[in-house]
Amino acid sequence: MNPRTRAAAVVAQLDVEYRRAAEALRSALKAYMQGGKLPDPALRAERAFAYPELRLAYAGVHTQPRIARSYARFNGPGVYGVTITRPDLFADYLTDQLTLIMGDFEVEVAVGRSDQEMPFPYVLDGADAAAADVSAAEIARHFPTTELAHIGDEVSDGLWQSSVDAVRPLGLFDALRTDFSLQRIAHYTGAPADHVQPYLLFTNYHRYVDEFVRLACAELLRDGSPYESLSCAGGVVITRDTPDPEQAVAAAAWRKHQMPAYHLTTSDRRGLSLVNIGVGPSNAKTITDHLAVLRPEAWLMIGHCGGLRASQTIGDYVLAHAYLRDDHVLDDILPPEIPIPPIAEVQLALQRAAQIVTGESGDELKARLRTGTVVTTDDRNWELRYSSSALRFNQSRAVAIDMESATIATQGYRFRTPYGTLLCVSDKPLHGEIKLPGQANAFYERAISQHLRIGIATMDLLREEGPRLHSRKLRSFDEPPFR
Repeated sequence: MNPRTRAAAVVAQLDVEYRRAAEALRSALKAYMQGGKLPDPALRAERAFAYPELRLAYAGVHTQPRIARSYARFNGPGVYGVTITRPDLFADYLTDQLTLIMGDFEVEVAVGRSDQEMPFPYVLDGADAAAADVSAAEIARHFPTTELAHIGDEVSDGLWQSSVDAVRPLGLFDALRTDFSLQRIAHYTGAPADHVQPYLLFTNYHRYVDEFVRLACAELLRDGSPYESLSCAGGVVITRDTPDPEQAVAAAAWRKHQMPAYHLTTSDRRGLSLVNIGVGPSNAKTITDHLAVLRPEAWLMIGHCGGLRASQTIGDYVLAHAYLRDDHVLDDILPPEIPIPPIAEVQLALQRAAQIVTGESGDELKARLRTGTVVTTDDRNWELRYSSSALRFNQSRAVAIDMESATIATQGYRFRTPYGTLLCVSDKPLHGEIKLPGQANAFYERAISQHLRIGIATMDLLREEGPRLHSRKLRSFDEPPFR
């Protein structure tokens, strides 16, 4: 049996175990809510409501194979494990990781019941919950519920400590952390977490959403397009047969959601998503905390910035090669003195995409595309502290300032997701060109479509990178095997 067939069989077994546990919990919940029947204590003693666990035992008795990729590899012998939720959603990811590992290492694979129980909110049907005359607090007395003390990012943040005979982490996120984030993604973005695509664009202005929807609707009508649908905040799904699709998207209830998302999907889940994260580093951290559990292939910040150099013109582009982190939201997790390196494959793809979309190259493109340090601040009115900010900006040689880019990049570094930033200059506050309504409208009309198309073209190029995209710069000394 070849490694991929073996891997697919393991994932299928995980799916059977997960469905069994979820159905057992769901049935017991319905019996309690509809008739007051308490769950049989034996069910919990038998771990009937527990997530499945995947374990890999690697003896490491032979010479370590030399592997170029940065993931799906062992740093040493041991037993590695992780609890799994939604194997249907993560089937491709799990199968890919296992296929690579089984092809290069001699491992023993086991699937069993874990000690982590599924919290009841993750399997509770909304209609059943609304109809039940019982509070969540009452349900929690008899069924497993969300315990925040058991949810964290210790593995991602390097806080996991090995001990004698301990099971080592197989992945960055366990089932509890993943289920928590899947619920939050739907809450914040207004679209199902199942529809999120692995190539993610972030923006900070809704006008980019309007342009993305326009481009997506046109793409769905193009003969030979790999895209099948556009899943939108507010629960609207657009296909090539949808009448007046742009109006259908505009009429959706997207305004109810803090960070509306739009997913241009493909049958093989290799599509493109756009999330309007709004303004500020807090939103940027919030949504990337949750999207990271889906193990995206890459994410890019495509937004607006203030130009800090006199030589810049409104509508010019800034390709971030470094970040000055004044956002502060991650200082306690990843200290500001830790460098956030540029990912070469992403940087080259952004530069190449700009050439393709603008039709410019060499000195002509260089006149419009500035590379350098981007400052990310948590103070939207930083201009009012100009005298204290100017020296720091000058020392950093910064070329632009925004409120999200360094946060997005730092989260990419933290969660091992390739990242990049391409911004568009919307004002030059240090040089008397502040953002005014009339000026802003003209700028938006001229720049947004091209800027967004560069972001989309970048993702097209990154799809071709394969394993090379996942740079070793993102991996620590003692990484879990799964990407």
